[in-house]
Amino acid sequence: MSAPLFLRSTPRAAVRYRTVDLVTVAMLGVAVGVVFWGWTQLYHLLSAGLAVAFPPATGLLGGGWLLGGVLGGLIVRKPGAALLTEVVAASVEALLGADWGFSAIVSGVVQGLGVELVLALFLYRRFGAAVAALAGAAAGACGAVYEWFAYYPDWAWGFRLAYLGFFAASGALLAGLGGAALVRALARAGVLDAFGPGRDLADRAAQG
Repeated sequence: MSAPLFLRSTPRAAVRYRTVDLVTVAMLGVAVGVVFWGWTQLYHLLSAGLAVAFPPATGLLGGGWLLGGVLGGLIVRKPGAALLTEVVAASVEALLGADWGFSAIVSGVVQGLGVELVLALFLYRRFGAAVAALAGAAAGACGAVYEWFAYYPDWAWGFRLAYLGFFAASGALLAGLGGAALVRALARAGVLDAFGPGRDLADRAAQG
């Protein structure tokens, strides 16, 4: 069976994982998983008022759970990195005792695939803020569709579509643009010298 088009169009070196890539995915996943757990506590504080005012508006808080996939994709820049980072983060969140239990891992898979879809559309060659925002939005949209059936099966279609829009917007802003800003900050600090963002920064500096 032949490889998918985006893999055939991507240089082999850009697909092959190095040890540092795998270690970084694991470390990012663990760190973001702790953030996910903290975000869950914040969600419980903020969502009650939104749920009373307009239940789908709770989707505005969803972007915090999409950060792992966006960071993994932007930093490691290899097929599967976004998915793996998001799944590791969701697994850590579940192990820390998130209220959603191990269904959080299913959410991680679905949301990570949303990021991968966007990066694949750009053949894993573009990683700017616009692509990050689109990836975050796609992750949010995928997560919303999963939650329609997992958590909100009784919602009317108007509520479902509103939730999808809120979740996607939150993903674009918090995970997409927020993740891109964080990656830029890490690159400037020299943390990502072994990865694409660090090399991009060095190339821009060399060009004056």
